[in-house]
Amino acid sequence: MENKRKNVRTDLNAKLMLKKLSGNVGDADSEVIIDVTDLSKTGIGFLCDKLLVEGEVYEAYLTIWTKEVIHVFIEIVRKMNVSDHYTYGGIFVGMSEMDACRISVYQTVESETK
Repeated sequence: MENKRKNVRTDLNAKLMLKKLSGNVGDADSEVIIDVTDLSKTGIGFLCDKLLVEGEVYEAYLTIWTKEVIHVFIEIVRKMNVSDHYTYGGIFVGMSEMDACRISVYQTVESETK
């Protein structure tokens, strides 16, 4: 099957801390640890035990292989319930070009060391 994605996808063994940005009354600020399964410079796929709202934007802190932390905002565009957890797809909103380049460099290093 031909890959029609615009950007290369990479797995990343990292965690994200998410906070919902809507600030609805009654919503407690909480942080959720998730497992990243798919990463590109434009978006992310991840597993999470919590139900997140499709269309919402969440604040996240992505720790990459160099232990640098990239501060990003993720809009949830896809969700799927899989047994005891959820699978999500999100796009980065307003990510700086410098942070997108960090992800590209990570992908290059990862592909060259395999």
